[in-house]
Amino acid sequence: MELYSLTIHEIAKKIKLKEVTIREVLDSVYSRIDSLESTVNAYINLTKEYAYVTADKLQKKLDNGIDIGFLGGVPIAIKDNMCIKDVKTTCGSKMLENFVSPYDATVIERLESAGAIILGKTNMDEFAMGSSTESSYFKKTLNPWDRAKVPGGSSGGSSVVVSCDMAFASLGSDTGGSIRQPASYCSTVGLKPTYGLVSRFGLVAFASSLDQIGPFTKDVTDMAIMLNAIVGHDDKDTTSVNLEKIDYTKYLLNDAKNMTIGIPREFLKEGLNPDVKSAFEIAIDKLVNLGAKVKDINLDYIKYSLATYYIIATAEASSNLGRYDGIKYGYRTDKFDNLLDIYKKSRTEGFGEEVKRRIMLGTYVLSSGYYDAYYKKAQKVRTLIINDFKRVFDECDIIALPTVPTTAFKIGEKTSNPLEMYLEDIYTVPVNIAGLPAISVPCGFCSSNMPIGLQFISAAFEEKKLLQLAYTYEQNTEFHKMKPKI
Repeated sequence: MELYSLTIHEIAKKIKLKEVTIREVLDSVYSRIDSLESTVNAYINLTKEYAYVTADKLQKKLDNGIDIGFLGGVPIAIKDNMCIKDVKTTCGSKMLENFVSPYDATVIERLESAGAIILGKTNMDEFAMGSSTESSYFKKTLNPWDRAKVPGGSSGGSSVVVSCDMAFASLGSDTGGSIRQPASYCSTVGLKPTYGLVSRFGLVAFASSLDQIGPFTKDVTDMAIMLNAIVGHDDKDTTSVNLEKIDYTKYLLNDAKNMTIGIPREFLKEGLNPDVKSAFEIAIDKLVNLGAKVKDINLDYIKYSLATYYIIATAEASSNLGRYDGIKYGYRTDKFDNLLDIYKKSRTEGFGEEVKRRIMLGTYVLSSGYYDAYYKKAQKVRTLIINDFKRVFDECDIIALPTVPTTAFKIGEKTSNPLEMYLEDIYTVPVNIAGLPAISVPCGFCSSNMPIGLQFISAAFEEKKLLQLAYTYEQNTEFHKMKPKI
């Protein structure tokens, strides 16, 4: 078996027992990247020189009997909207094509303190705006299960590198489903943590009240390990929550007997692909056979989630992207007559179509005369959705839904119809609106052999319940072991 095909817990054990050197592990992964990158277009840039320097330092520590951390020597990829010192952070945009970060994001500091090695930066929808990784300025990432189809977005590159064994794990960001949706499309495990659990310092903002960093992994055990690395309070992030540190690996229990799973069945009708519905129902039956209880629930306001999300997200995007004006940093147009011309041309030339669309929508809902009618009303509905979830979690431990209503669609199929693309987020956006955690795990394949994801949602800061149920399901199925033939 090739080293790159192992999980984090398998390769970390081999490194610590000195069965392999860290350089050998890195060689294996970079060889895999070299052979597949032109096939799937998952990375924007690689940090090979930096990675090998880090590998040699870690190996020297290990040889001298010094602890190298629980991720010691494990190569990991990073979505290209998280800052790494002295490395380009492009956000998949022409606007930041040449921006080199002067500092590390907190999650990078934490991964490296746990001994991880950064492989490079993965491709993404521009400024994390999209559901397909087609809006990147640099390239379109392809789904390894069918390269005529999208990998999902906006963290498509981060999901693909894990699916293809081009990294042992990766980090993505999730604003409305951008970790869970590509996890479903590519058959990886993807987790969106509770808002405030993982520091956002060093994450380039899209919608600040919705964005959250989270991992992609090959299995649920690796997910618990990655969470242990990145979770924790950060004084540099005012939204970071100060909680007692938890060892998430302690909740990897093959036991669903005390779990009550809520299912909002009225939400599983219109637009749900028959193959996805069937896989979901089979998965729920499996959990019932393992001892879980199922309860039908009502989420009265969840039907307003998509409209609420696209008002709040675009409004915050409009505000956050106002800083890219062609003056301080980022792209600046070559030809201009005056200051206003710099602003106009730099933003026109520097941003792609989807980003411009969302800036315009956001500016509209925040404008005089429309703020109360749209943005203020959306925030009120957000409160109703949050309260809806709180009420339901008094009745059940977990809410189960399909991750996405369909399997991966063809490249170019929905780019001309943004509204149809937005509907792909119907099962994921309520989680971000309410700031809750959710995990997507592989649960089957459709008739055309494309992956299907199962989503578990829990109350805030109950990631341990998500991991336990996801682990139980995974240990009693084989879907997570299946790999694309590429």
